[in-house]
Parts: sequence; C-alpha cells; structure tokens
Amino acid sequence: MARTEMTEQEQLFERLRIEARLHDYWHDVDRNWGRNAASFYTEDAVFGGEAAAYNGRKEIAEFYQYRIDRGIARVAVHVVTNFRVIFEGCDRALSTWYLSSYAADGEPPLPTHPPIVLAMVTDRYERQGDGVWLVAHRNFDVLFTGGTKPTNPRAQ
Repeated sequence: MARTEMTEQEQLFERLRIEARLHDYWHDVDRNWGRNAASFYTEDAVFGGEAAAYNGRKEIAEFYQYRIDRGIARVAVHVVTNFRVIFEGCDRALSTWYLSSYAADGEPPLPTHPPIVLAMVTDRYERQGDGVWLVAHRNFDVLFTGGTKPTNPRAQ
C-alpha cells in the first residue's frame, strides 16, 4: 500500500529539494538561456499566465529556443522570494512564490531600472518515480509591469 502522508522531517527535506530545483531552473534560464529549462517540467506541463500559455515540454522548449534564436545579447536576472509549499500527499505539492524579473537587451553592465515584471507564481509539482520533482503546472499572476518589454513570442 502506497504512503499518502509524509512526516514533518520528510516535508522539510522535500521542500528544500523543490526550492533547490526552482533556483536551479532560474539559474539555467539566466545563465544558459534556458537550454535545459524544459527538463524541469512534466511532458504534459502547462507554463503560462495572462499573456500566453505553453502546453507540454516541447512548447516550453520552443519558448526558450525563441529567446536564443533572437540572436540579441540580453541580460536577465530572475529573483525568487517568499517560497511556500503545501504537500498534497507524498508525490504532489503546491507552491507559491514571487518572481521579480530584471531584463534588458545588450551586454553587461547595463543601467539599472525597476524589474520588468513582479508576479506571484503558483506551481503544481509531481514527484517522479526517481524522486525528482517536476512542474506540472506553472501560472504567473502578474502584479506589476513596466520598463523593458518581456521576450514572450505569444504576447507580442
């Protein structure tokens, strides 16, 4: 019979694993142009918000490839804060966190400016058979925008 609950210690450990994956994801997006970003999602994941949605790992990979294919130097920094997680059994979790995104075309160093977006993000995670947590659904609830335009091909 499969377990349906985790101990408090297990929850704390899994919380750290999920949060570490979130930071690894944004590190890949900021420093590697998201070349590995799609691997952080389930095959049928949904990635989106008010402006656009990308369905499945293939479309998510195409979203990041669009940024690479622009062929324009760009600096991006995604800052994650206020991470929270609620476990819905041993293999499912719901998290919320805030994203501040700073980005602009050009080579560093660039002039400073306010973030181009501040959003509350809600993630649904599923733990795979190998123990790795993948995002099944990521939703961006944009609270503030301004300054530099984001690079989202479906929101142009």
